[in-house]
Amino acid sequence: MISLTSYLLISLFLFVLGLVVMIARKNIVAILLGIELILNAAALNFVAYSRYVTNNLDGHVFSLFIIVVAAAEAAVGLAIVIRFFQIKESTHIDEATQLRN
Repeated sequence: MISLTSYLLISLFLFVLGLVVMIARKNIVAILLGIELILNAAALNFVAYSRYVTNNLDGHVFSLFIIVVAAAEAAVGLAIVIRFFQIKESTHIDEATQLRN
């Protein structure tokens, strides 16, 4: 049987990997994937604590909300990226600062 510590270590790995991807990459799509990894780490924490600490389904419900928010974020984010690519013909994050005005 897998312990709570194992789930937390996997969640920590996902969270750190998501942060590294968000900081190190200049591609908008890669940054969105980093955000998805961070959200998945949070969902895994909710489910693990729900299973091992409280033994109810509250964490599972919260993780479903996180999955719904992540799907909406991916849909809206990719729509913005597609429109940005049509305008600038690039997905480099440094060129997105020109869209402020």
